[in-house]
Amino acid sequence: MLFGTTGTSQSLGPDGTTPLSIGVMRMVIGGTGLAALAFLLAARHARRRPAGVPRTPQSLSLSRGGIRPLSLMVLTGACLAIYQPLFFLGTERNGVAVGTVVALGSAPILAGLLEWALTRRMPTPTWIGATALATLGVVLLGLGGEAGGAGGTDPVGLLGSIGAGASFAVIANAQRRLLDAGWDPFTVVGAMGASSAVLCAFALPFVDLAWLGTTSGLVMALWLGLATISIAYVLFTWGLSGLTAATAATLTLGEPLTATVLGITVLDERLSALAIAGLVVLAAGLAILAWGSRSPRDPKPFAVEA
Repeated sequence: MLFGTTGTSQSLGPDGTTPLSIGVMRMVIGGTGLAALAFLLAARHARRRPAGVPRTPQSLSLSRGGIRPLSLMVLTGACLAIYQPLFFLGTERNGVAVGTVVALGSAPILAGLLEWALTRRMPTPTWIGATALATLGVVLLGLGGEAGGAGGTDPVGLLGSIGAGASFAVIANAQRRLLDAGWDPFTVVGAMGASSAVLCAFALPFVDLAWLGTTSGLVMALWLGLATISIAYVLFTWGLSGLTAATAATLTLGEPLTATVLGITVLDERLSALAIAGLVVLAAGLAILAWGSRSPRDPKPFAVEA
């Protein structure tokens, strides 16, 4: 639900902002806070690890070949940094409801395709059918847009939202590899936050942050950084540690639902009938995808004390 408030927060912010400036400041604040919280929890988890269990996965130790896990962690931070302006570009041009749903709806599709390209594991028939249905929903959204609009969705904004989904797909695959290799989940997400904050800090001199001097601008930046990045990712990581993959996938549907409800109720966005149909079709595809992942192959959840 915290993730789903990002587009609405941007829309309620001050004038004079740009997707790039909001994304950069969000990640500098949020990435720093995320790294601090996550590394603190990772250290606490390491202290409670049973005696004799190595704290760093030997297969990914930072000696010979250690650049691989480090590169993956930096890659997740870079993708999270890129995600920000692309996501806000999509919501700025097409509205919170459409921009958020396209970004989040395309992410699992692109993540599945990327996983197939990397592992050569053929997708299941359920995944193919659900992906086709979700893709149809995105197309309907693109053709529909907002009610009373100029006929359809802005293509640049649509590309921005899909690009954000692609960035998230890379993050999911990279983090999955790190977790499968035995890395602590809070270490992985903390490294992502630290990397993204450092990368975005280099962009600060090149963006206009005059809006940050206003009360609404400061409140927006703090909310987007601390609430929707630092706290949200820590809660998400904590929750993943005690849930099966199927349950986690189902719960992620709460994010576009939150964004859509806020877009319609708070921002008075009005979707066309075709866009509403697209939302329904997309939600159905994601629900089938989540339900189809419920199989005995799901690993048993493991507890991470926070």
